[in-house]
Amino acid sequence: MISNQVLQNTLEGLREISRTEFCIIDTDGKTLASTYSEFEIQPQDIQAFVESQAASQLVKGYQYFKVCDDYQLEYILVAHGEDEDTYMVGKLAAFQIQSLIVAYKERFDKDSFIKNLLLDNLLLVDIYNRAKKLHIDIEVRRVVFIVETNREKDGNELEKIRSLFGGKSKDFVTAVDEKNIIVVKELAENETYDDLRKTAEVILNLFRSEADGVHIAYGTVINELKEVSRSYKEARMALDVGKIFFEERNIIAYSQLGIGRLIYQLPIPLCKMFIKEIFDGKSPDDFDEEILSTINKFFENSLNVSETSRQLYIHRNTLVYRLDKLQKSTGLDLRVFEDAITFKIALMVVKYMKYMESLEY
Repeated sequence: MISNQVLQNTLEGLREISRTEFCIIDTDGKTLASTYSEFEIQPQDIQAFVESQAASQLVKGYQYFKVCDDYQLEYILVAHGEDEDTYMVGKLAAFQIQSLIVAYKERFDKDSFIKNLLLDNLLLVDIYNRAKKLHIDIEVRRVVFIVETNREKDGNELEKIRSLFGGKSKDFVTAVDEKNIIVVKELAENETYDDLRKTAEVILNLFRSEADGVHIAYGTVINELKEVSRSYKEARMALDVGKIFFEERNIIAYSQLGIGRLIYQLPIPLCKMFIKEIFDGKSPDDFDEEILSTINKFFENSLNVSETSRQLYIHRNTLVYRLDKLQKSTGLDLRVFEDAITFKIALMVVKYMKYMESLEY
């Protein structure tokens, strides 16, 4: 339940205060943490103490203390010394570790609750009952962030983000898979979507050295705990849509997806039918790089022929020739607004189809 490193840090802190050496052993006699440079204890002594009814015991110059969780024995704390002061220090140390167990257990219970809430695995009545037991407010403004990182490369990402939010007991940081870290953040009444963007930038700065491999998405603000799963689903959609249509962005909000949100929800058979209808069996992938760069620059300049030709360093007539060539090939004249819209949507649909195909392999 508690990591060995946390136990070790706790014992070292207790030793600095009390000048007493400590050791923590599990019920099988395995040493989990210790401040002793050399420490040997007989397995039979541990076993005898575990089986006894005593909560503490003096054995061969060492004070033994049982550390329990709901009457279930978790650890044996050993303190070196036979005097009354060592006994009192040992009792205090055992109480400290028991408090750690309670704190970690509550954190584990909250983490489990939030995961099930995100994944929509709870009935409404269970949400309210468990939230009450865990002292989690129900009617509070919240939003869900998803941080996609390469956690296989560096396993410290979760702790990095927890260090940012972990001190705030009303924010929750968890993970539901190997790639994504989820932050359920409580918001003040005056916090806006601009503030959410700033929060995402702060998270991104934690991974400044590897920012190219990090994507952050967030959903819309919700007002009730039961709606957390909706904000999570929105953030997930934003993460996918952002990677399809906004590759240059590390941060994407669900409220900024535009037409990409609609295309993402189209069934693939309908997309294929649309592309076949527009391009007559061809694909934008069949166009050469020159035509594609011309099209993209033309769209960037809002269908302005003069500005596009200037930025491409080509004569206006050359641009007109390319647009005429594209019209003969597709039947779409990009100088006509309706045709331009059709072509732009078709390009986005093709991007979406390629992304979905990549997920299948």
